[in-house]
Amino acid sequence: MKKNLGAMPALYPMPVLMVAAYDGGGTVNVMNAAWGTICDMDKIALIIDEEHKTVQNIRATGAFTVALADRDHMAEADFFGIATGNKMPDKFAKSGMSATRSAFVNAPVINEFPLTMECELAEVVETEHLHAVVGKIVNVVAEEAVLDEKGKVDASKLNAVIFDQFRSGYYVSGEQVGRAWNAGKDLMKRASK
Repeated sequence: MKKNLGAMPALYPMPVLMVAAYDGGGTVNVMNAAWGTICDMDKIALIIDEEHKTVQNIRATGAFTVALADRDHMAEADFFGIATGNKMPDKFAKSGMSATRSAFVNAPVINEFPLTMECELAEVVETEHLHAVVGKIVNVVAEEAVLDEKGKVDASKLNAVIFDQFRSGYYVSGEQVGRAWNAGKDLMKRASK
């Protein structure tokens, strides 16, 4: 029997995204964002409020990076969600992490995270019910350790952290249980008869 739980954000899993941008003085600011998704083959949408220091920096510089948090840096990733750049302007320095300027956009690449999308600001969508930052992905940089023998990202090597909104938990993804556009082939064959 099903039980009504009321209105809640019942989507699982959510990514743990590290969104980074420079402020006007070149200081790195990073925030933890779970409400983000790919919205085209070369675009990412981040549903984040205007009040975030990182969003203000993205608007000012026109660029940002989005890294996937990993198991080894879960504490730092969580810290970037707890601390706000509006009250702690040097939170990145206090994290102990390091950054390198992207070769493609005016934004920092956090060195410790294994995979980073380097983005130009494409647009900011503002409606009554939505504030979204949309970025055009101009490059993805990844540690060789997370690539397979063909040079493609191997999700099982990422140790990407995912967020559980139900109980505020972090989990690690990576187990492949099927192949996309393949797992349903037998059902497709039966349905097509």
